Amino acid sequence: MELYENRSASPMLIAQQMEAFDDPDWIYELKMDGFRCLAYIDKDTVDFRNKRNMQMLSKFPELAEIYKNVNGKCILDGEIVVLAGGVPDFYRLQKRTMLTDRFKIEMEAKRFPASFVAFDCIYQKNQELVFQSLMERKHKLSTMVTENDRIAVSRYIEKEGLALYRAAETRELEGVVAKRKESLYLMGKRTKDWVKFKRMADEDFIVAGYIPKGGHTFSLVLAKYRLGSLVYKGHVTSGVTKDTVARLEETGRNPFRMLPTGNENAVWVEPGLVCVVEYMPNTLQSFRQPVFKGFRDDISPEEVQVNESNLK
Repeated sequence: MELYENRSASPMLIAQQMEAFDDPDWIYELKMDGFRCLAYIDKDTVDFRNKRNMQMLSKFPELAEIYKNVNGKCILDGEIVVLAGGVPDFYRLQKRTMLTDRFKIEMEAKRFPASFVAFDCIYQKNQELVFQSLMERKHKLSTMVTENDRIAVSRYIEKEGLALYRAAETRELEGVVAKRKESLYLMGKRTKDWVKFKRMADEDFIVAGYIPKGGHTFSLVLAKYRLGSLVYKGHVTSGVTKDTVARLEETGRNPFRMLPTGNENAVWVEPGLVCVVEYMPNTLQSFRQPVFKGFRDDISPEEVQVNESNLK
């Protein structure tokens, strides 16, 4: 009861990106280009919470009645997605999360309605399921949801991870998540029981500034924290618009200990926003063909840390 009533659950996290593999002890499901949420559902209510436990239903009012398609009190783990042409559209989804005007939100909900795709169940009828195996939880989930346009259950296959990844590549989808069949649900933890195969890599960065390039072109200055200080991590230009820059709060203060080379003309901003940058995986350089995908409000800048395992 406490896990549900206190809204104290936190999602289990994917540990790392790997090359695709086959294994009979694992299952594989498509990785949705969506917005990760836990859905607290009862007989006449639903409450969506993001990774920071912030309520999200006001951004997606078309999902307010999915409780009608769920049998009993539960906590479902999944992703909110917006489809365009039958595939997830992150741009439309991210645009929705940035809206605050109720009328505009309702207009977008009618034009591009969101759906909730559930892939796990961690609480059912006053019982925590986190210490049950993934396959036990998957079975319970399959018996609880009646699918419609607003709620669905994620499909998975066993053993054939390579085939599913190739299919995702062909359709230019985000990738595949692989999960060990016997894995428990470790709330808030990253474990190697859940990994991803991605066509494109992505990474979170703090926006420390921007550089006007002329016309309506801008480059964002990217950073991460290390030992309490911001560390310069490069730039991204593709996907950055005038609206992107309009969200930044100028300070005029260089947030780094030293001025990184190539940033003499940077406009420095409050390092309070986190963004996602997508790029082609490449072991020889940090970024190849980087693209700004959008801001995210489900993690704080302090969580965006340099991966010490990658340091020489």
